[in-house]
Amino acid sequence: MQNLLQTAQKLGLNEEEFDKIKEILKREPNFTELSIYSVMWSEHCSYKNSIVWLKKLPKKGKHILAEAGEENAGLVDIGDGLACAFKIESHNHPSAIEPYQGSATGVGGIHRDIFTMGARPIAALNALRFGNINHPKTKWLVKGVSKGIGDYGNSFGVPTIGGEVYFDESYHTNPLVNAMSIGIVEIGKTISATSYGAGNPVFIVGSATGKDGIHGATFASGDIDENSASNLPSVQVGDPFQEKLLLEATLEAIKTGAIIGMQDMGAAGITCSTSEMSAKGKHGMDIWLDKVPTRQADMKPFEILLSESQERMLIVLKKGEEQSVLDIFAKWDLHCAEIGVVTESENIRFFMNNELAAEVHADSLVLGGGAPVYHREFERPGYLDLIADFKESSIEDLKSVKEALEFLIIEPNIAQKSYIYNQYDSMVQINTLTANVKADAGIVRLKGSNKGIAAKIDCNPYYVQANPKIGTMIAVAESARNIVCSGGVPVAVTNNLNFGNPYNKEVYYQFKEAILGMSEACLKFDTPVTGGNVSFYNQSSFDGPVLPTPTIGMLGLVNDVNKVTGLSFKNSGDLIYLIGYQNDSIGCSQYLIKCKGIKWSDVPFFDLDKEFDMQKSLQTLVENQLLNSLHDVSDGGLLIALLESSFENEFGFSITSKPETCSRLDAFAFGEGQGRAIASVSKDKSGEVENLLTKNNIPFLQIGTISTEAKVEFLGEDLGLIQSYKERFSNSLTETILS
Repeated sequence: MQNLLQTAQKLGLNEEEFDKIKEILKREPNFTELSIYSVMWSEHCSYKNSIVWLKKLPKKGKHILAEAGEENAGLVDIGDGLACAFKIESHNHPSAIEPYQGSATGVGGIHRDIFTMGARPIAALNALRFGNINHPKTKWLVKGVSKGIGDYGNSFGVPTIGGEVYFDESYHTNPLVNAMSIGIVEIGKTISATSYGAGNPVFIVGSATGKDGIHGATFASGDIDENSASNLPSVQVGDPFQEKLLLEATLEAIKTGAIIGMQDMGAAGITCSTSEMSAKGKHGMDIWLDKVPTRQADMKPFEILLSESQERMLIVLKKGEEQSVLDIFAKWDLHCAEIGVVTESENIRFFMNNELAAEVHADSLVLGGGAPVYHREFERPGYLDLIADFKESSIEDLKSVKEALEFLIIEPNIAQKSYIYNQYDSMVQINTLTANVKADAGIVRLKGSNKGIAAKIDCNPYYVQANPKIGTMIAVAESARNIVCSGGVPVAVTNNLNFGNPYNKEVYYQFKEAILGMSEACLKFDTPVTGGNVSFYNQSSFDGPVLPTPTIGMLGLVNDVNKVTGLSFKNSGDLIYLIGYQNDSIGCSQYLIKCKGIKWSDVPFFDLDKEFDMQKSLQTLVENQLLNSLHDVSDGGLLIALLESSFENEFGFSITSKPETCSRLDAFAFGEGQGRAIASVSKDKSGEVENLLTKNNIPFLQIGTISTEAKVEFLGEDLGLIQSYKERFSNSLTETILS
């Protein structure tokens, strides 16, 4: 008995959970059954420490076709009989110890979630977090992660249309790799992850099963420590070409009408797919593990069950209609092996060579069923007192902005991430509009239509650290602002909640507050949360917890791609407007953190109602085609945003006016107060723009003009040539990584 408990604890189960398993089974579990519960009750699979707060997120909306938790991914109606499936997930721990395969299989896994529903993936995005870029380990991680994402996504044939990258010491040991996929499917032609109909056969399709990824879900549910490298077998190995075959075979097989249900084999492999499909359909399964195609001989039952080998799916077919599906997978040269049958019982029985290896009740394994649910304690972090004590007035204002600008333009969190992005194919499928038109969000044209999908991924972890609730609200608001600035209308959200250990009361406070902030902001913008991923235990004994990083992946709809507004200045002589409320806020800005070395400061100015009203006015301006360019003001502040708008066509600009509501030069140039955007406007349309903004009570000021002379003037100070800033902005990070 004691030895069995010790085994359970080594597998990540506590004594209370071990007792609950015995109560469910009405007997002691064997090792295989313990292994099953250990992965299914891990944080990664069960969300046992987060579900009580996740339920507070808004799930309903006019576009929603599948609410969070109902399917493998979110599903929204985008009109014309089409739906968009989208989701984001993390592969943080695997990427920390094997960056190439860790990131590659993260991309493969999230795409499978999409096409398992019957949707064809059309776009990908990612959010990455690393430590100090000057450290050799960080350079190794950046090279491995970016190449892994690029190699898998490019080979699979899906364009990467956007993303973001941050560098901070807290991510040194535990980088974050969040991958997002977007797919399109006709409404009514999706496939559900369910199983029903006693006697219907169960098949495993795709790659053979190996020993890679065993206990991967358990590995993802613990801190990174000095022994983590020994968990390398927990990292899966991907094959994008095999996945491409699986995609085409799957979409073709769906058309036969013979498929009852289908589920990707991601975390926990066969264990997860059989239990979740059975629990949803209220039917059990008998599974013969010796019929599973394997890559190694003499694999044990628990190894087959827990393997997270990639490019595999479980499908349940209608009895008597199997041959049409078998023929399709044979044509694509893929395994399609019958390994089981649906039963009337709600139990899943796993056999090996005609001997019963394990028997579990499906519902006892899954989220919302018998999996444990915990209410963790939380405590306001002590560092928030340091933030409350900070006074912006204690920072001496700038007399000249040039020195700070030259520092910030090469700061890794500001500079262009071209080394990373250049490894991604953004043009494959030839529908990526923003491959040619630089905009704040990524946009993909829908074939045969003037419509497009806009997508953005966003989270400033410094804001969330300073104020978890407002910082997360800002992440939602900025995602929406980027979509609006690009010509889209925000529709829905997926999220990837990256935090430290949930048993740490201060970490759990951050998590709880982030959920509350996300809920409030999503309700305001009418962008319900369709699902996502919780990634706890992102911390180590070396660095402590990572900065709280609740990544927002937002989907938007572009009703007319001909009205997409780019961020680049177009014409000499155009007027430059600052739209939105400007004040003296420098809190949490890259200027304050990096130039002044201030670690603890409050979030920048943010007002949810003002932000919402400002974005509605921007939508009207874009719809009426009154703007020549539009770009939000975010990381680095106004001057960085102006430079980003000038680089593509190498226009210069002269800024001559500052709002009366701002007395500080550094706040005007580099403050990151929210709810602002810069627009360039033809002189003949300036009156119409000003009238609309005045009518809607949105603050604005014409602050300058665009010039053909490629230099920068800022409130009378000559800052130098555009080309000089462009070269440093474009090349500095690449040079650092390769040095």
